Amino acid sequence: METLGYLIDGFGVALAPHNLMFALLGAFLGTLIGALPGLGPANGVAILIPLAFSLGLAPETALIMLTAVYAGAMYGGRISSILLNIPGDEPAMMTCLDGYPMARKGKAAEALAISAVASFMGSLIATVGLILLAPVLARFALTFGPAEYFALFLLAFATLGGITGKNPMKTVVAACLGLMISTMGIDNTGVQRYTFGVLELYEGVDFIIAIVGLFAISELLFFIEDRAGGGKEKMTVNKLSLTWSDIRGIMPSSIRGGVLGFIAGVLPGAGASLGSFIGYTLEKRVVGRKGHFGQGDPRGVAGPEAGNNGASSGALVPMLTLGVPGSGTTAVLLALLISLNITPGPLMFTQNADIVWGVIAALLIGNFLLLVLNIPLVGIFVRLLSVPPKYLLPVVTMIAFVGIYSISNSAFDLYFMVAFGVAGYLFRKLEIPLVPIILGLLLGPEMEKNLRHAMDIADGDWTILWDSGLAIGLWVFAGLGLILPYIVGPLLRRRMKVATGTGGPEGD
Repeated sequence: METLGYLIDGFGVALAPHNLMFALLGAFLGTLIGALPGLGPANGVAILIPLAFSLGLAPETALIMLTAVYAGAMYGGRISSILLNIPGDEPAMMTCLDGYPMARKGKAAEALAISAVASFMGSLIATVGLILLAPVLARFALTFGPAEYFALFLLAFATLGGITGKNPMKTVVAACLGLMISTMGIDNTGVQRYTFGVLELYEGVDFIIAIVGLFAISELLFFIEDRAGGGKEKMTVNKLSLTWSDIRGIMPSSIRGGVLGFIAGVLPGAGASLGSFIGYTLEKRVVGRKGHFGQGDPRGVAGPEAGNNGASSGALVPMLTLGVPGSGTTAVLLALLISLNITPGPLMFTQNADIVWGVIAALLIGNFLLLVLNIPLVGIFVRLLSVPPKYLLPVVTMIAFVGIYSISNSAFDLYFMVAFGVAGYLFRKLEIPLVPIILGLLLGPEMEKNLRHAMDIADGDWTILWDSGLAIGLWVFAGLGLILPYIVGPLLRRRMKVATGTGGPEGD
């Protein structure tokens, strides 16, 4: 009953006219961002964070808008997958397998509508799971001491590569680099670290600048390099002829995918890619020879779409309750919380209950808004895929630069953002992931603070770090998180290649 009372209060926050307006705006912008191949939810949220600051939005309004952008981008990722056989982001890859064949058969509108319904079901299931699980996990997290939190941060880094990570060693290197950047500035003892005599670095690196540079600016550079020329095959979207019988046919697939996706999202490092993959493979196992997967089976669209949207909401559970992001996008949202002077974790459910429950209620409302938006506006979203980069790039660049400058009014921050953008471009060329860098930058100060606190309590005795059963358990899971990607990761990637190579559609 207590949870229900908090949720009702959350609806009071989410249904405020201005919050509802920004939730609708975020859902619309997120769907557009998701529809553009390559951008994805993490880049979309990173690009719009400066806009939230420049508009002077209240903390709950900013978080509601950007959470709606996150959810909308997960919806929108399937548009280019179905119409152009180009995944809007990595989780949407599995949607290509049956979505594009449906479009080739003249059922593009049906495929888009099915994916919208499945995305709605997956997000709805995961949001209900968030409501039920988050308060329980938050109360459990109150038993953590500094040693347990330090072990928890190690677990976050160890599992960050996930079982879909391409190179776990590069993930470790990137996390260490992020931790090094987090130590820049003056520490609590007055010692300068990595400032190189530059006055602007005395206060450390603003993670908003790092995020916008690493994600948004590096993506702009990739647009210039890879997408400035040539167009893709355009697909005509026919009149929608989806029936209630068709919706009933995909409902079991959507429910199964949503449940599996939520579980994958709660596990730090697994994320939406795993949710979409297991959602698709489970449907192939359940349906068996009765289906025609890879040739335009609607259940092959519903399963992975429900899976990746369920995982996106599930990833909010560890971020809100433990302060540990479950995905790259929630790492960006974590930066927003910290920049708003909100400490994510178990105390957030008591100290900032209006914000956290307002966001959860906004997720429920946002799912209905996205369903209403996605079906009738299919034609508009499709036409946006043909927007030339020469028009798109200046708008994105303007939002990034104006937003960052409005935060600090410092030209140095603009140069710093561009430097991070160039570094992010080079890292991506070398296949060094960016999310571990951001996570190291975000969690580094708290990790160091908890380590110092634990050492002070134990008078410098390092054994305090594994002195409790909970801490030992976290250390064990962290060790498994480092080892398992070397074992399970190649196997999963091999199966995904087999699925996309033998059962999927032909490329353009």
